[in-house]
Parts: sequence; structure tokens; C-alpha cells
Amino acid sequence: MRRDWEHCETLVRAADKDRYLTALFLPAEIRPHALALFAFNIEASAIRERAREPLAGEVRLQWWRDVLADNAAGSIAGNPVAAALAATIDRYRLPVTTLERLIEAREFDLYDDPMPSTAAFDAYVRLTSASLFELVGEMIGGQGASFASAASHAGMAYGIVGLLRAIPMHASRGQIFVPADLLSRHQVARESLLNGETSLPLLNALKELRDKARQHYKELDRLLSSLPKAVQPIFLPLILADAYLAQMDRHDYDPFRTRVELSQFKLQWKLWRAARRAP
Repeated sequence: MRRDWEHCETLVRAADKDRYLTALFLPAEIRPHALALFAFNIEASAIRERAREPLAGEVRLQWWRDVLADNAAGSIAGNPVAAALAATIDRYRLPVTTLERLIEAREFDLYDDPMPSTAAFDAYVRLTSASLFELVGEMIGGQGASFASAASHAGMAYGIVGLLRAIPMHASRGQIFVPADLLSRHQVARESLLNGETSLPLLNALKELRDKARQHYKELDRLLSSLPKAVQPIFLPLILADAYLAQMDRHDYDPFRTRVELSQFKLQWKLWRAARRAP
């Protein structure tokens, strides 16, 4: 198993630096299992890029469903992420249905269909982002209504920011995650996003999504003081999300051309300072 854990750590460090750095603040016994979850999320989110067509992507997603259903036991040994994920589920008795719903949500990634509505957008973010906060929380002892609400708000804020940062990548491959009803209300044509055209109406629509993320962030902040100190590290990614939102609030922000990122030094500094201040 050691090589499986090491593989997951290497994958997350390379493909999801933010989650990797925040995982370093988790208890040592939890960390490899959290990284296994994050590695699984990377594998699921990358299927669109690796599959040449939607059908091939559907086959890959089904393979992960079989892993969760223990129907792919013979091939798990050849996939370090699957092996580490299976061990994590077994050790912490994680709810498989949560991971199955994440896979189901990832079906949207395989096609070029527009995000139909704000409600669909919220459901997608909840299943692909909030679920990870919830699962890591279960491993570290998070429980109760307050924790569940905090994990949900954290996942929504973090997931929305992630999709906003990914707008250029999604547009380049013919995808739009900004809800169609939001674009319609601001009179933004879908084709303009696919062509990388920035306009005031589009900026106003994206500001609504940033405001939504901030509202979830505020709700999380309200709940944090009531949560046990042990679960505080789970929410460190939101420190980075807040910094990204600040960059997108700048007057010269262009969703297609502005690099919304932090240097590794700033990433580490913000996380270290936030961890020191945690109650």
C-alpha cells in the first residue's frame, strides 16, 4: 500500500496544489486518506481530457462505479488511486453513495451541454466540492448539524471559485459552467463565452457568482467558532478561495486573460498564518 499512498500524494501535489498544501495541516494519520480522496477527485475530473469521446468517458466513470461497488476487485491492484480509495472507504466506513453521486455529477463534464440553471449549478458544486469537505470531515470526527452545514457552505464557496478560475479552460474545450438562466438574465450570448469575449454584462453575471461564493463563505465563518478545534484544518482551503475572489474583484479583471493564482510562497504563508490563528 505504501506505493499507492505515495502515488496519490504525488498526483495531488502536481494537479491540485491548493488541496495538497492544506492537507499538510491535517493530522498525520488522516493525511494519506484525504489525499486518496483528492486523487480520486482528480481522476474523475480529468476523464473529459483523457477520453476522446463521451462514450469512452462514460466507460471510465462506470469503472469507478464498479470500484465502489467492489465489482472491479481484480483491477484495483493495478490502479494505486483505486486501491488507496478502497482502503480509505474501508477504514473510515465512508458512505459510498456520496462518491457515487460525485461520479454521477461528473457525467456533465463529458458533454458540451450548457449548465441549464442556477439550481443545476448549485447541485453540481455541492456534489463535486462540498462532498469532499464532508468526507474528510467524517474521517476527522466532524459530526452534527453544525458541521454538516459548515462543510456544505465551505464546499459551495470553494467549488464556485474553482469553476470561475476554470472559465478559460472550459471555454477552450467548448464548455460553459456559468448557468444559462444567469447568462440570459444578463443578456450574455453563450457563443461569446466560447469565443473568449469579455463584456460588462458577462462581468456582472460573474460578480453574482462571486457574491454567492462570498455569502457561503460568510455563513461558514459564522459557524466556525462553534466547531471543535480538531476539524478546523478542513476549512483552510477557504483562505485561498477568499484570496482568489479578491483578485477577481479588481477593476482590470478579465475572466479569460487574468491569471487568478497565488505564488507558492503566498499560498504557504496564508495557510500558515490562518492555521496559527485558528481557535
